[in-house]
Amino acid sequence: MVNAAIVKQLKELVGVQNVFDNKADRVTYAYDAAVLEPQLPAVVVRPENSEVLGRVVAFCNQERLSVTVRGAGTNLSGGTIPQLGGVVLLTNGLNRILEINSEDMYAVVQPGVITAQLAAAVEAKGLFYPPDPGSQAVSTLGGNVAENAGGLRGLKYGVTADYVMGLRFYDVEGNLIKTGSRTVKCATGYNLKALMIGSEGTLGVLDEIILKLIPPPRARKSMLAVFDQMERASQTVAAIIAHHIVPATLEFLDNFTIRAVEDFSHAGLPVEAAAILLVEVDGHPGQVAEESEQVEAILKQMGAKDIQVARDDAQRDRIWAARRSALSALAKLKPTVVLEDATVPRSKIPAMVHALQDIARRFDLAIGTFGHAGDGNLHPTILTDKRDKGEWQRVEAAIEAIFDEALALGGTLSGEHGTGLAKAGFLKKETGQGAILLSRRIKSALDPNHILNPGKIIGA
Repeated sequence: MVNAAIVKQLKELVGVQNVFDNKADRVTYAYDAAVLEPQLPAVVVRPENSEVLGRVVAFCNQERLSVTVRGAGTNLSGGTIPQLGGVVLLTNGLNRILEINSEDMYAVVQPGVITAQLAAAVEAKGLFYPPDPGSQAVSTLGGNVAENAGGLRGLKYGVTADYVMGLRFYDVEGNLIKTGSRTVKCATGYNLKALMIGSEGTLGVLDEIILKLIPPPRARKSMLAVFDQMERASQTVAAIIAHHIVPATLEFLDNFTIRAVEDFSHAGLPVEAAAILLVEVDGHPGQVAEESEQVEAILKQMGAKDIQVARDDAQRDRIWAARRSALSALAKLKPTVVLEDATVPRSKIPAMVHALQDIARRFDLAIGTFGHAGDGNLHPTILTDKRDKGEWQRVEAAIEAIFDEALALGGTLSGEHGTGLAKAGFLKKETGQGAILLSRRIKSALDPNHILNPGKIIGA
């Protein structure tokens, strides 16, 4: 229990200026981007260096205080909603890029570094950090690792896990653990790095991250394809992949989303289109020329009504900025927005798009669909008002129907948003009870007092 004596000790550990215990401040950290009930923490602490971070973790374990680590709070599955009366541990005081090594192509960062800031810093040195979650302008790299964040470029370049070379983290007792290395290959000891990625702060607290960098593509070409049937657009996604072409990005937007995004961004999107595909190929100039020609041929063969190729980087950047604004655009339309990320094998995208249309009709809901169709990761976005109890019941039923459909097609509950609180109750449907029981044994071994982000992923 957090009392005045505990707060006093925390202030001694991190400094008075880095402890927030008045209600007005605490309310800010009671919720994240998921549509779940907020939980008011008892106190919020902000360590500013590694040593203090470890001491805070050890102290909370000693006092049996639940700890929820929080970066920017952009989590969409409730992973950063604290336990009522617990401690929120902020990482934004640990926000330094410690090293960018151009010779060996890696970066070392603290967990509070903003994703886009690292991307810009390495680009200035002629390197490339590909993971690009939609929230990259505000999301932190510690959060990206904790959730194994994806993004628009995941189709070709992979997700956060594909770029984590090593980690330093504190275990629940405040011991500093090192896993992985600065080398391209590392087969030393247990693969604790892989265990930590996607663990949502339930097994340890990140302190430093070593990230792989790569050379940037030498050329790129972006195009926008307009379709007058959603089915044709979704079938085209599967056709491009079936031809063994892997674009850097292959994004899908339905008409509902197109109109919302255009009203929001004024990027010049075709608002009469039933759906559009945004495609970008990159790499060696010769490869880009060949693949873009192949993609355009497939688009025409599949019935694209119009194909617009970006004239220059300015037009290209405007279109991709508009795509990144999709959630913000949809969020303006209704008081409550539920963004899902059920993911299916890429060949099943047409079936999933059809199922989402059926679910919207069946439950009488407005659902805008967009997402990383090239890697099977769609974002059906339900627009509603949670205060309407009857409609909210239909929303909950529709979410379960979306999950069931994705699993029936051989997919997964989450492609990039994590499990958190929102999907913990559905996990058994995908993994089976055996996997949950094994995960709970791992959790109990590493966190015997269950203070690290309790209730997330595998339940209480």
